[in-house]
Amino acid sequence: MPQDPIYQQIIDAVERSIADGSLKPGDSVLSVREMAQRWNCTAGTVQRAYRELARRDAIVAVPGKGTTVAEPPLAAGHSMPLRRAAIVHQVESVLLSLLGAGYSLPEVEQAVNLALDRWRVLTQEPPTGTVGVLRFAGSHDPAAATLAARLPAVASGWTMQMTFTGSLGGLIALTRGEADLAGSHLLDVESGDYNEAFVRRLLPGRRVALLTVAHRRLGLMVRPDRAARVDGLNSLAAGGLRFANRQPGSGTRVWLDARLATLGIDRAKIAGYDYAFATHTAVAQAVAAGHADAGLGVETAALAFGLHFQHLARERYDLVIPETCWESGGVQAMAQWLASESGQRTVRALGGYDTHETGAVRWVT
Repeated sequence: MPQDPIYQQIIDAVERSIADGSLKPGDSVLSVREMAQRWNCTAGTVQRAYRELARRDAIVAVPGKGTTVAEPPLAAGHSMPLRRAAIVHQVESVLLSLLGAGYSLPEVEQAVNLALDRWRVLTQEPPTGTVGVLRFAGSHDPAAATLAARLPAVASGWTMQMTFTGSLGGLIALTRGEADLAGSHLLDVESGDYNEAFVRRLLPGRRVALLTVAHRRLGLMVRPDRAARVDGLNSLAAGGLRFANRQPGSGTRVWLDARLATLGIDRAKIAGYDYAFATHTAVAQAVAAGHADAGLGVETAALAFGLHFQHLARERYDLVIPETCWESGGVQAMAQWLASESGQRTVRALGGYDTHETGAVRWVT
């Protein structure tokens, strides 16, 4: 009899541990990396298992604690206001602890947004009362993740499901009808422009809006004690430094490969070139944890993790939205918020962003 797929075996193992009491409500579950090592499988396999366990309300992501076993369902008679009050109380306790440790409110907000950003892909079920769902696929960006978090507030009843596939993956998802909008920052070397050439190539004959989220600063995120040893991309190939990369198909990886070719740098000489992550946050975390000395990412992630940042390029990050989706209530509210002073102030507060074109729309036909 054939064995179940590994992701199903992981689900069964976690549920058995919960059922027999080995894992109790509030207990930490192994991280994705630790679980992948235990089962000798990919991180994607574990993420698939954790998404299903989260959908079944077996596990939950808790800021500051990672993934834990979920509390049992509320008993009859417990009202939603009490449930809300309980979570507000817990959040305030964490907030007071952080403020007491010397962190500012903006720092706490940025950290919470980044944590939500990392876990949003694990909680894909729309909440009760949802009017519409926008399916996002594409390149990771902290400002786009913040926009997704704010969407229910600016467009009542709307939510966004985020899947970080890289810029090319997002555009391909649009062609297949698997996404409503895509995040992209693909540089066309010949024209020097972002995204338009790729949209024409992959979505021919379709009218598509490019809604600018922001211009952002891309560069090397470096451990502070290694900063003196890093002076541009050439330093990575000189030896003695471990690198953390973005995954193939991401706009950041496309930019890096083009830049290495221009500079004549052999990527085979970069230790860690194939050590790839799906988000800028994950790269920054790997560097901060000492798993790499430097990584390529946006300044926002470097600031959040206290890393030295060496600026290399400025790029435009757009939301690619086909006309068929443009007129939806969720998209219109999102576009208006980005164009507002409130929206632009929120993006600037993340650090590393220029908002002079935030909310601007260009049409590709």
